Amino acid sequence: MTLARVQGLSLLCVAAFVLAGCQLGGAGAQVAERDGYFTWVDEQGRVRYTRIPESETSEKTPQKAESQGAEDKDPFLASTPPSDDDFTAENYPDGEALADRGFVRDGQRQPYFTWLDAEGNVRVSYYTPDFNDRNTGSRASPINLTPASVHLPSQSVGEVEPVEGYDPNAFAILGIEQKSTSEFGEFVEYCCKSLASKDFQNWVEGNEFGVQMNDNSPRHRFSSGESPFQLIALPSSVANSGFVMRLRAYDHHGVFVPSLAFLDREFQVVRVVTDLVMDYTPENWHRRGYLEAWVPAFPGQGERWLVIYTRSQDLKAQTVITTDSGPQAIPHTEKGELGIATFEP
Repeated sequence: MTLARVQGLSLLCVAAFVLAGCQLGGAGAQVAERDGYFTWVDEQGRVRYTRIPESETSEKTPQKAESQGAEDKDPFLASTPPSDDDFTAENYPDGEALADRGFVRDGQRQPYFTWLDAEGNVRVSYYTPDFNDRNTGSRASPINLTPASVHLPSQSVGEVEPVEGYDPNAFAILGIEQKSTSEFGEFVEYCCKSLASKDFQNWVEGNEFGVQMNDNSPRHRFSSGESPFQLIALPSSVANSGFVMRLRAYDHHGVFVPSLAFLDREFQVVRVVTDLVMDYTPENWHRRGYLEAWVPAFPGQGERWLVIYTRSQDLKAQTVITTDSGPQAIPHTEKGELGIATFEP
């Protein structure tokens, strides 16, 4: 009697296992057949199901069949051509433009954070990242003229009136030799009528244009020392007004630190700009690092030519920047590349 009961219980267990296997097999088949759905988790941790449109699934199936057929014929033809969503050299997003949008790409949701309110409810708050204040500085107002030493004809030493309480023997007591002429006057003694016979470069409007300082550049002995230079004709379209130029000196094993001289139609010196306090922008994946300056030009006041050169005292100095690995010194060189553009708001 006991043996019969044991056999009966065994048969019931076997039957239960068989029925459970059938149910699991059926559920697995149903899950496997759900090719048109994908699962995802929302901000509050809940599992969601979203149906994939039939148009997408129908488009993907022929591509898979074609690729398999290509593999059978020639393995070198089996690669699938890039779709519009793939990043290529033509559609790769610009890093600075993407940063302005808080690194949120088209079609993506804004970043969010979750928090608990006073009643213990989970809340979700969206926000837009602000990356304007980076190492490059805020670009909301790019026209901040670069601090510099500006030398004009009216700054001649003989025309400067002494201040009240001036002691004419003060320089002699301190052992300082007084200059008979100003820096502008010294510059005029060495420049620039002889440059009228030199080759010049036309201004290019609308885009940044390059200026190369290399072994083929003409040289001239200025009051601050011998230097390669480039003579550039200011744009004629703004002859009756002024404009602001953006000047970049690119870093390539050193940087060319520029000084500027503005000449009139007769190659007489009108204005000299030195000691530019240029901001450094580090390199990124698509361009080199550079020193940048914003300098005004005044064609309406007779400026027709621009001379770019460097001084001997600048060649003896260096630019020190701060990097993740610590301070880094960039040497000043006689060779280099500059980029010039007319500012267009």
